[in-house]
Amino acid sequence: MLDTSDYTPRLKTLYRDTIRAAMKEEFGYKNEMMIPRLDKIVLNIGCGKEAVKDSKKAKSAQADLTTIAGQHALTTRAKNSIAGFRVREDMPMGAKVTLRGNRMFEFLDRLTTVAMPRIRDFRGISAKSFDGRGNYAMGLKEILIFPEINFDKIDVNWGMDIVIATTANTDAEGEALLKHFNMPFVK
Repeated sequence: MLDTSDYTPRLKTLYRDTIRAAMKEEFGYKNEMMIPRLDKIVLNIGCGKEAVKDSKKAKSAQADLTTIAGQHALTTRAKNSIAGFRVREDMPMGAKVTLRGNRMFEFLDRLTTVAMPRIRDFRGISAKSFDGRGNYAMGLKEILIFPEINFDKIDVNWGMDIVIATTANTDAEGEALLKHFNMPFVK
């Protein structure tokens, strides 16, 4: 097994060496702790009606998300029963995982350099999906853009939600931070 205790991800080094200084100059922060940073990345797959028909679909989504994230994904469960949708309370409905630290930087690097260029007819992502507090949310139509997913072994092509949480106070600060991390925004 590899010893990764002294390993530092490429984007983490980039943030420490260049992005912090650029953000401090751009926004005129007086204190180093005011400079925005990445807090966490949350990945979510919702199975919807497939999980209602077959309970093994949620396990499949969990396995796929674990493969993509490199960290064990949790099964999300229904909070309420909804008779019209045939959903019972505590029924498995999808999977989620929260990435922090080195895994967060590694995932963001793979997302921007490997996965996004594999999206068909990709022209960039919308800069309008910020929440007002500097956090960014986006959705992917299919998880096959990640090279970790084996096309032959996948039974359902899931979509995925990605939320990038930052410590920025405004959307402008969050967008500038993610642009420095090479997020391909289009206006």
